[in-house]
Amino acid sequence: MDWKLFLTTFLTIFVAEMGDKTQFAALAASAQSESIWPVLLAVILALSLAGALGVVFGRVLGAYLTPDTLRWISGSLFLMMGAWILLRKAP
Repeated sequence: MDWKLFLTTFLTIFVAEMGDKTQFAALAASAQSESIWPVLLAVILALSLAGALGVVFGRVLGAYLTPDTLRWISGSLFLMMGAWILLRKAP
């Protein structure tokens, strides 16, 4: 096992997830519940599935695109999502 890759990936994902909307959604759900276990299990499963899909699609796309191209695509999508969130009208 490549421990350097493991630790780099773990730390990158951990830092990126701190304070994001997923964490706030989990906080809100657990605050409304008498038991934290269903919320904890749902969060673990949802993040695991999302991560697994990212790994699988990254592997497939990596066979066709260079890492630089993937970086530009993912960065552009991230910026577009941010712009959409900022520019959309509130309900």
